[in-house]
Amino acid sequence: MTKPMAVERVAELSRDILDRIRDVVVDMHEPLDLALATILAGGHVLFEDVPGLGKTLAARSLAGALGLEFRRIQCTPDLLPSDITGSFVYAPSTGDFDFRAGPIFAGLVLADEINRTTPKTQSSFLEAMAEGHVTVEGRHFELPRPFHVIATSNPIEFEGTYSLPEAQLDRFMVRLSVGYLAAESEQRMLLSRAHRQHDRVQIDPVIDAETLREMQDGVESVHVDPDIARYCVDLAGATRADQSVQVGASPRGSQGLMLVARSIAVMAGRAFVTPDDVKRAAVPVLAHRLTLTPQAWATGVQATQVVSSLLGAVAGPPTVTASAE
Repeated sequence: MTKPMAVERVAELSRDILDRIRDVVVDMHEPLDLALATILAGGHVLFEDVPGLGKTLAARSLAGALGLEFRRIQCTPDLLPSDITGSFVYAPSTGDFDFRAGPIFAGLVLADEINRTTPKTQSSFLEAMAEGHVTVEGRHFELPRPFHVIATSNPIEFEGTYSLPEAQLDRFMVRLSVGYLAAESEQRMLLSRAHRQHDRVQIDPVIDAETLREMQDGVESVHVDPDIARYCVDLAGATRADQSVQVGASPRGSQGLMLVARSIAVMAGRAFVTPDDVKRAAVPVLAHRLTLTPQAWATGVQATQVVSSLLGAVAGPPTVTASAE
């Protein structure tokens, strides 16, 4: 067992990590904040946006700053589950079959364009993401800890893609969107590339895997007021009753909301969660868990719009202060 880290120290290291990443990743403040909060909460991240916005660079930079081994899996239609988990290979010298680990055995795994691979291969990520191990030919192999998946998905192409099933979407604690850079930020990115004189970006680690585990244990010590927990439940419950929603967020959604809100509080230097922490996490945590009705989908309603409207409709608790501790 690692020793939980003090909240103030977690906040300090979080700032250092984000500052290090922002030296090379331009104008991605909110997605990076929420991605780090998700990792501190022990979850997995889905970036859904058009290609070329720096999602791969963000994932690689996070891994570098966190001191985690990084592996990138380029998902394609012919990718097999064994290409991800590994397989047994015959060793002539011993006459036995030895297990050769696949790229999933890393601290941070980037599943690039995960919606380009088949559902069978997509499902090979599920056990790893949910259980922290993989099963190959009936044998369990533990993954390193910490273990996190950052996946990217291209929402604009349909030919040669396979929509992620709801069960797998639910395994991602948050879904984030990067968006296009402002003109000034895009110019700064070009000048930064010209100054480096090469494409490769090297991020020196701020912490290591052991320190990350201590930070995650520190997040676990954050106080959650019963009113805050009920607010998370009410928000998730409201998605199930909304007329635009066919299937709302499950209890895993309300739990993810609380966990990410707790990380956001720690990164702000607080040992307690406020309603604003929950509101900041609500859209990234809940929107991708909703299945809209055919009528809502046909009229262009977005799940993010549904959650945003519920934030204004669901009454929140009184502002929580340090006295809640």
